Amino acid sequence: MAKITFVDVTLRDGNHTYRHQFTPEIVAATAAALDRAGVDIIEVGHGDGLGGSSLHVGRAAASDEELLRAACRVVKRARIAILLVPGFGLFNDLEMAADAGVKVARVATHCTEADITEQHLRRAKDLGMFTVGYLISAGMASPEQLAEEARKLESYGADYVNLAESQGHLVPTEVAARVRAVRGAVKIPIGFHPHNNLGLAIGNILAAVEEGASFIDGSLKGFGGGAGNAQTEVAITALKRAGHEVGADIFGIMDAADVFSKQVAPQPMPVIDNDSILMGYANVYGGYIHPVKHAAERYGCDPRKLVLRLGERKVVAAQEDVVIEEAQRLAHGIRKAA
Repeated sequence: MAKITFVDVTLRDGNHTYRHQFTPEIVAATAAALDRAGVDIIEVGHGDGLGGSSLHVGRAAASDEELLRAACRVVKRARIAILLVPGFGLFNDLEMAADAGVKVARVATHCTEADITEQHLRRAKDLGMFTVGYLISAGMASPEQLAEEARKLESYGADYVNLAESQGHLVPTEVAARVRAVRGAVKIPIGFHPHNNLGLAIGNILAAVEEGASFIDGSLKGFGGGAGNAQTEVAITALKRAGHEVGADIFGIMDAADVFSKQVAPQPMPVIDNDSILMGYANVYGGYIHPVKHAAERYGCDPRKLVLRLGERKVVAAQEDVVIEEAQRLAHGIRKAA
């Protein structure tokens, strides 16, 4: 059976659900509870990572530094992590995080663009951080493509490669194929970050671990973007039930979930609603749901058909202009882009 390093992403990915309004108080209380429960790594920050606070994606209630220092002050054994997307996050953000006590840097990019992470991974290593090459939207690349990108990340000094199934689109056999391909391509460990749009996050975790993944992401109560992440307390229990070694305590992680729920009440927890299901089915990033609804109302087209069009176009984050384009085409009965 596998030894699992568990990474809780509530305080970063969950910030999407909370409209980036986590406060140092919420972070400190939750990080302390996760630390007591025995979680190995706790990711903290704006939903889009270091430097993500902006008018375009959402202004944060507190600075990156305030949130990170709040977490680093309270943990006794867990390592605090950041996510950095080059372009949002800069070298000086990494330097600030290291000074605050952050030990893990997860440098993220679209699953076919690992080459843009090299400088940031190397800088994080220079700062003494444990580094992670993080491939977003792994369901949009073939197993062979992911293997090639993983080789690049390994060559840049990443300590492990994380496959983020950001749209909740893949089924367990597809996850297994991707982890297996990457496992055969690199010598460093593999991680997996699932979303739950089709209700498959836990099954996908088990499939990933069976193929060799040893770093697993989850969030308390499933609190995360779109339909949410794998629910940490369920994932840890399921992994233990399957015979895998996980350091976190079942009772402790349940207590941490209760602490977090009280911190964010009355904010509802993520659910798998019709929008989430369709986004997962079409392999469209969850952040598109509001632009889709606005465009469908403006141009008088069916938002569900618009989501499917976006899936056909294989849109990635920050291509909102394609939403307008396809809404206009749908409204005029035009099937495909010229």
